[in-house]
Amino acid sequence: MGKRIKNYVKVMMNFADEIRKGTLKQNKEEILREMLVQIKFFQHERLIHLIVTVLFAFLTIFTIACSCFLNNPSYGIPFCVLSVLCLALLVPYIHHYYVLENGVQKLYEIYDEIRDFGKAK
Repeated sequence: MGKRIKNYVKVMMNFADEIRKGTLKQNKEEILREMLVQIKFFQHERLIHLIVTVLFAFLTIFTIACSCFLNNPSYGIPFCVLSVLCLALLVPYIHHYYVLENGVQKLYEIYDEIRDFGKAK
């Protein structure tokens, strides 16, 4: 999904450049409608990944706390291993959410730029 949003941002930036230059061959309103549909898809994906990332963050904190406070080695060591595994998954989730969030924010900017181009300020 990260690759898809990056590619889509590039395509939309090209459309914005064509609009600024006056060389756009397609209907601006059609582009804006399609862009809103894609933004909704990316927003949904972003929400799902936010939920998953927060849950993994809570799970990671919980396993770290359990490994610290359990004095029994038969419980503490498995929680240490589990906390390392959760942390290893949490870092990519945070990175992926970061890519989605920044991509959607960039799409908002491009959408506003395309929509407002040519309007009197």
